[in-house]
Amino acid sequence: MTFKTLAGIFLGLTLSLNAVAQPAPDEPEWQESELPPPPAFDVGKLIPLDVSPNSSLVYGVDPASISISTKDGLVRYVMVATSASGARNVMYEGIRCATGEYKTYGRYSSDGRWNMVSNPEWRTLFGNMPSKHALRFARAGACDSAAPAPSVHVLVNRLKDPSFRTTE
Repeated sequence: MTFKTLAGIFLGLTLSLNAVAQPAPDEPEWQESELPPPPAFDVGKLIPLDVSPNSSLVYGVDPASISISTKDGLVRYVMVATSASGARNVMYEGIRCATGEYKTYGRYSSDGRWNMVSNPEWRTLFGNMPSKHALRFARAGACDSAAPAPSVHVLVNRLKDPSFRTTE
């Protein structure tokens, strides 16, 4: 190699490293949009999620309860966990794909009312939690890596048919 070629390579590497070292432009602070009330759900229309072969609970999400907020990038839904005896645990939750987190907003009681969590907090999808239903839902189609599914229609099709990976 000639000196001129080496100098060009060195200059290119130096410029590349400087570009990488520059701080990213400030992005506005992310803020969650106002929480809509819990949607109605129908346990007869649940799409099952295979959460764990060792789980005694059967999980499902009502497709009519799913919403995707373009304002804050959240996927919200109603998840139902049913035991072998028929007891149900119903949760209104949200997933933030960009950070790999989920939040439980409320739980449905046996008397037919929602009990909202007073100060719901974001928790990692990847932590050592007793249930991995939110992670399974994210991987089943709610999230495209760090972005939410492009639409509820696409998400529901992914849940019904895991080979459905098209975007709109």
